[in-house]
Amino acid sequence: MIGLIRRVLLLALCVAALGGPAVAAVSEAFESPALTARLVTVEDGIGPDAGSVSAGLALNVAEGWKTYWRSPGEVGLPPEVDWGASENVAAAEFQWPAPVRFRAFGIENFGYADEVVHPIRVTLAEPGEPARLRAAVSMLACSDICVPLKFDLALDIPAGTGIDQASAARVAEWAARVPAAPEASDMELRAAALPPDGGTLTVALDRASGWQSPDVFPELGKSTAFGGPDIRVSADGRTLWALLPVLALSDPPGPLTLTVTDGPDATTFADVTIAATPPPPPYAVEDAARPWSALAWILALAFGGGLILNAMPCVLPVLSIKLSSALSAAQGSRQRVRTGFLATAAGTMAFMLALAGLVIGLQALGYAIGWGTQFQNPYFLTVLTLVLGLFAASFFGLFDIALPSGLATRLAAAGGRGHAGDFATGAFAAVLATPCSAPLLGTAVAFALTGSAFEVVAIFAAMGLGLALPYLIVAARPGLVAALPRPGRWMLAVKAVLGLMLAGTAAWLLWVLAGVRSEALAWSVAAVLAGVIAAMGLMRARTAWRGGAMAAALGLAAAMVALPAVMRPEARAAAQNGPIAWVPFARAEIARHVSEGHAVFVDVTADWCLTCIANKSLVLERAPVADALAAPSVVAMQADWTRPDPRISAFLEAQGRFGIPFNIVYGPAAPEGIALSEVLTPGAVMDALATAAGTRVAGRPGE
Repeated sequence: MIGLIRRVLLLALCVAALGGPAVAAVSEAFESPALTARLVTVEDGIGPDAGSVSAGLALNVAEGWKTYWRSPGEVGLPPEVDWGASENVAAAEFQWPAPVRFRAFGIENFGYADEVVHPIRVTLAEPGEPARLRAAVSMLACSDICVPLKFDLALDIPAGTGIDQASAARVAEWAARVPAAPEASDMELRAAALPPDGGTLTVALDRASGWQSPDVFPELGKSTAFGGPDIRVSADGRTLWALLPVLALSDPPGPLTLTVTDGPDATTFADVTIAATPPPPPYAVEDAARPWSALAWILALAFGGGLILNAMPCVLPVLSIKLSSALSAAQGSRQRVRTGFLATAAGTMAFMLALAGLVIGLQALGYAIGWGTQFQNPYFLTVLTLVLGLFAASFFGLFDIALPSGLATRLAAAGGRGHAGDFATGAFAAVLATPCSAPLLGTAVAFALTGSAFEVVAIFAAMGLGLALPYLIVAARPGLVAALPRPGRWMLAVKAVLGLMLAGTAAWLLWVLAGVRSEALAWSVAAVLAGVIAAMGLMRARTAWRGGAMAAALGLAAAMVALPAVMRPEARAAAQNGPIAWVPFARAEIARHVSEGHAVFVDVTADWCLTCIANKSLVLERAPVADALAAPSVVAMQADWTRPDPRISAFLEAQGRFGIPFNIVYGPAAPEGIALSEVLTPGAVMDALATAAGTRVAGRPGE
């Protein structure tokens, strides 16, 4: 059909060259600040036996505005035309020139800027008879704001002959931009794959003449939305491999249509067969090598981020483990102190390298990885809660955690008391330090999770080195532990305090577990942990008859059983209520709120992110920030990532982030958003709100 339109238009141009002057076939214009619209036709009149008319909806779009393609992307509305009031019109085939990609508010949109003419092939009900075209147009135009437009265009075409040369040239130009069919193109679709549960659409295409500036626009049902494509081209320039993250998937998905553009050329592949497994990244596709200078800078950021983790709220749960290690080391020789802290540092490094290996393996299997997302796993939380609860009980003196006698004997025979416990302490500290992201760490993690296997290992090793630096300093200067007081009764009080810290951490993990999976599971874990602690405490009390130990065991057991009562949904909701009226995260709503002139503050948080909790209690819920977020001109939007949520994961990935906390502010003056540091300050939040709004925000100091 497209080829037929082009032939008709060329014929029309030839006729125009031979004919005399003709009345322009252009409707009265609809004008708005966003665009000017006209209905145009190539023919000035309908000749005898003519069965169709070549027309076009011509849109002159104002600077800074855009209109939408038939598949607008994540948000937007394509033009719709109702021809019901027309006369002598049997059908109207609306054509879509190839779109361009727009990105605003972190959202991908497809459409047109400056100018577009949608070719229309009008089939007449009565060939050779005059026609009255009546187009009722409904569309959306967007800039910093979005404006819905509804208008009518009218054009009468009398009987007669003649061609409007200007309209013919204009319609022909845009008809040439309508994507061609595969058989009329040198683009060849090799494969398309999408896992049944969504994830990432993978596409491989060949082009004999080579790719220059390709782009891919997928369509998979009205409710399906894709993020920006990651496009790679092979070394010979002929093979294209694209990955497009699925942000929302229709249920059930519609047929897959792919429109591929490359400069002025475009091809549409309809009813594409979708495989379940992606084509291998090869088709000789090669990643562009990143410069060593960039990697060196990222390694420095990773080291700094790992070092800062030692001072972040995330590290509070492991403070007791670190202090206990120092207390134990103070009673040994300098050599024992040195080797013990080296073993602890080795445990930290080993965990980070193991984490790097896990990331590489999961990426090879096609999984999306995020920093700290293991705390979304109920099994991980269950094991960690039990371990911390048992550690807390041991600090209270209910029982001792020791290696099996045979293993301890072999380790001692190998030289010294052995350092398996020190090694485990370092690894455990690294595990508990991963829920949150520290300043500098977000950039390093993003670089690692989008890089090669070598880069992943190098960056995670640098993070581990920064996290282990305090242990290495003590290992280098073992005399530092000599500053600790001599062992005595004070150590019992310190161990009790440290035990309370670990018990509090176990309680916090139960809170997280209730949010991740269910209150019932958290209750069950608490009951099991309480039973184990009580049994061990009673055994210790029978053998040594320590009333204090038995009382502590029974008290801790009772507390663990009673704890889930505060995890009921109503209790959790009451705890989360505060001075800020948070609205649930909805990525598409960001653009709508900004179009209405609001600033949008997005807070990506989770129950397991201690830095997020600190930001909330120390900055967001205190004046002046709380007052600013409550202002009518500001929308406070919260994305709760306690449980896995592909929408939030895709949003973070689109922002180049793989961990939390993450806060970003959008507004009329900041459509791409202003990302904030992981550790918030009132001044930074207020400045971002004011900048995004393009004005000062109510509640700012000095107003």
